[in-house]
Amino acid sequence: MLTKQSTYNSFTTISVVDYLKQQKYIHENSLVECEEIGDGNLNYVFRVKETETGRTLIVKQALPYAKVVGESWPLTLDRARIEGESLKLAAKFVPELVPGVYGTDDVAAATVMEDLSAYTLLRKGLIEGERYPNLAEHIGRFIAHTLFHTSDFGLEPSEKKVLATKFVNPELCKITEDLVFTDPFFDHETNEFPEELLPEVEALWNDDELKLEAAKLKQLFLTKSEALIHGDLHTGSIFVTRDSSKVIDPEFGFFGPIGFDVGAFFANLILNHLSQEARIEDEVKRDSFQDYLIQVIVETWEVFTAEFTKLWVENGKGPFIKVAGYLDYVLRQILQDAVGFAGNKIIRRTIGLAKVEDINGIEDKEKRLEVQRRALKTGRHLIVNRSQVSTVQNLIQLVKGD
Repeated sequence: MLTKQSTYNSFTTISVVDYLKQQKYIHENSLVECEEIGDGNLNYVFRVKETETGRTLIVKQALPYAKVVGESWPLTLDRARIEGESLKLAAKFVPELVPGVYGTDDVAAATVMEDLSAYTLLRKGLIEGERYPNLAEHIGRFIAHTLFHTSDFGLEPSEKKVLATKFVNPELCKITEDLVFTDPFFDHETNEFPEELLPEVEALWNDDELKLEAAKLKQLFLTKSEALIHGDLHTGSIFVTRDSSKVIDPEFGFFGPIGFDVGAFFANLILNHLSQEARIEDEVKRDSFQDYLIQVIVETWEVFTAEFTKLWVENGKGPFIKVAGYLDYVLRQILQDAVGFAGNKIIRRTIGLAKVEDINGIEDKEKRLEVQRRALKTGRHLIVNRSQVSTVQNLIQLVKGD
């Protein structure tokens, strides 16, 4: 554990090195190289390398405001504590699937952790058409274990309630409540989209059936405190190699609906699936890669359900655990929630604040617009038809427009 810094000061490439030396992570006489590598909206991220030994550290520091907007959007620094504690808790269940945390400092809002330079950001790899044979197994296992072990299914109710008090995260929850569940469905100033998309967007804003279902999903997010969720499990929060995966950035963590993490991951795979229509010109290669993405969704759900079922049978809490049909009911509810939340995420990433490079990086404007139109249609399809989903194959049919 780091010695706590007495006051908060934003790090620079110079001061972060001084800080690490003060904390004895680097010898005070060592020569080091330091670079800022973060490109997120909420944090500074530095890579610090000790020249002589080649040892590297990552230092992540929360900013007191959102960079995407500026100092007019203040944010709590407590999210750094939440992130550090979330990673440590996940490491108890799936240590191989999160970066090692070497120390945290609540006052400095800083976490010192394992360097993942040998890894690729999953979003970048998928945009480039790379395949990761173990991805579905890793993420399915990650969500099953982290969500089961922090839920009423894996904890005594009193234990869960005590744990939940440590992850109260109102400011970052509000970001999700606004940007994912509210603003895209209304003519709000945070929305960003090309003028050519206005007819489709206005149709969405005037779609009472869609807005009713969106309201129900927001209510679920606000009230369904099932487990400690990651809260932002997109492909930009996962580092990968062919053989390994590491989930990062759980600063949005709080006790919410299990299906939200599942849906967030699915949504980002679907967005990439849609984007490949404009990225891979060869039809055979495109179809093959899109089939791979669909298979990742299917296998992730299959691994999740298999792992969740095993944990349920071996470690389930409460007198109803062994009641026939209860597990099936819970899994069906998680899947339906996930499908709806995936729709929310797809729409948000298409017309709301903070886009995804999968679609935004498409150079041909007309092709990009066509993908955006399909994304809005797909998002709506998932939201309004989620109650009809009972298997992952039903989800795939919705994605394919069947």
